[in-house]
This record gives sequence, C-alpha cells and structure tokens, in this order.
Amino acid sequence: MPKVRRSKKAPPEGWELIEPTLEELEQKMREAETEPHEGKRKVESLWPIFKIHHQKSRYIYDLFYRRKAISRELYEFCLRENIADKNLIAKWKKQGYENLCCLRCIQTRDTNFGTSCICRVPKGKLEEGRIVECIHCGCRGCSG
Repeated sequence: MPKVRRSKKAPPEGWELIEPTLEELEQKMREAETEPHEGKRKVESLWPIFKIHHQKSRYIYDLFYRRKAISRELYEFCLRENIADKNLIAKWKKQGYENLCCLRCIQTRDTNFGTSCICRVPKGKLEEGRIVECIHCGCRGCSG
C-alpha cells in the first residue's frame, strides 16, 4: 500500500499515531477516484471524493481542537502537506460554520440567485418532508 503523500522532510512526533487512519482514507480516496461513473449524473461522481476529503480534514481538526491528541507542530505539518484543508478548517472555527460540508456550498458565485447552497438552509425552515441534497457535494444539510 502506498504511503500518504508528503515531502521528504521527516514528520513530527506523533505521526505514527495518525498515519494508519490517513492511509485508510487515502485508499478510500483512490477507490472513489477509480469508481465507474456510468449511470450517475456528472456531479454525483464527485460526491464520494468530497465526502472523503471532508472526513480527512475533520479527523485532523477533531484531533487538534476537540480531543487535543496531536501537537500544534503535527497539526501544522498536516496543513502544510495538504493532508487537511486549511480553508475548510478555518471556516469550522467560525460560529455558524461548525458543520460546513465543503467550501463550494458557501460560495455565492456558484448559484443562480447569488445565495448559498440549499444544504445551508436550516431544516426547520424547509417544507415538511422535503429531501434536500446539495448538487455540489451531495450533503443533506450542514447548517447549524
């Protein structure tokens, strides 16, 4: 199994604790990239990739900010090596964006009316029984 891609610089202390999980997520990412997309809409073929990307970034975020299980040095190493998405993590630290699924859902230029994605609308404000599914990443509701 190939290693998680990183620079030649030696990783900081604690890397061996998170490496197996990151390798597993990297393997899932490769499977999602090579998965056949026949019978799916064009955007649906990218949804598993967005989901795994979110999982990897959330894993690093939770280890550092919630569980305090990794050092700042290891956290910054993961951000520098693009193992986790630093822009997505920056949004998670802001109020109202704690459950954000992807950055495309808050970009207003990607929508017809210059608003954020439908998955950002609170479930209480939607019609009863309406199933919401984001066209960008397949999220079913990431508002707070």
